[in-house]
Amino acid sequence: MTDSKNNRSLLPVYLITGEDALKRDAVMKRLRARLSSMGDLSFNSDVFEGAEFTGDDVVNACNTIPFASPVRLVEVRDADKLKKADSEPIVGYLDAPCETTVLALIAEKLAKNTRLYKAVAKHGKTAVIDCAPPKARDLPKLVRSMAVGHGVTFSEGAAIALVNLVGEDTVHLDAEIKKVALAHSGTAAVGEQEVRSLVSRTAEVKPWEFTNAFAARDTAKCLLDLQRMKSVSPHALLPMCVTRIRELMCAQSLAARGQGRGIAAALKQPDWRVKNHAAWARKYTPQELRRALITARDTEQAMKSGADPDEAFREWVVNVTAKRG
Repeated sequence: MTDSKNNRSLLPVYLITGEDALKRDAVMKRLRARLSSMGDLSFNSDVFEGAEFTGDDVVNACNTIPFASPVRLVEVRDADKLKKADSEPIVGYLDAPCETTVLALIAEKLAKNTRLYKAVAKHGKTAVIDCAPPKARDLPKLVRSMAVGHGVTFSEGAAIALVNLVGEDTVHLDAEIKKVALAHSGTAAVGEQEVRSLVSRTAEVKPWEFTNAFAARDTAKCLLDLQRMKSVSPHALLPMCVTRIRELMCAQSLAARGQGRGIAAALKQPDWRVKNHAAWARKYTPQELRRALITARDTEQAMKSGADPDEAFREWVVNVTAKRG
């Protein structure tokens, strides 16, 4: 770039890549705001959206001299969908980029071994901006942070409920947080029931949610979750439940020996992954868990021998989780 004090630290190109669309949008907003403070972008920006353009179009835009501004912005969306023939002119351009242009390449996923990725990366460590999605276990904390930006606070239960209802897409989460914030009155934190009354379920239940309900011996939630798991086969769920049964048997055995704190080490799992195992294990007798294993074998055989898989699995789940007097 030029040696102007305002844009001295700007790079000629940025690759904004990752599956978190909200994070990608936030990065572009910051970049646009920074460039707008330096000059009028209304005459000095181009946006190429989708794959309906050529690499030469992008290069020509990058080589255009800015008007009444020290810098231009060229934004290329869906850069990962560029054909190789169209990415090559951009790769060549990046060998000697225009000093008055910032090229922003936006991609959901661009492999590090591509020539385009390497051409961007050679401009410095900050040229590639990682917008990877947060891990599932971190989403409730993120939701609570996002809610503050909309002028409300979420209780932990409300944040967990929102993630369960909406899923992991941060754009959808942000939209639902905004909707809840607009409907919320007063200064108290948004609670779980308020979220459930305002937000419709759009996300399919995750298998781990079902196995947690199974371990907690919550028959009603198990049956409800099964209705919301249309893409997960009972043939896949049964071994997951069997694994959970074995984990609970291990937890019971350790508790009987006074070693209840050693569950994570025994199962070779992180502490957060097994934090509820001891409580869940107490909901079953050792005999019930053994019977669950035996009947799981019988259920698997029935599912493979012509019985309706969904019905056989559902019946097994009810028989295992139903509390007996």
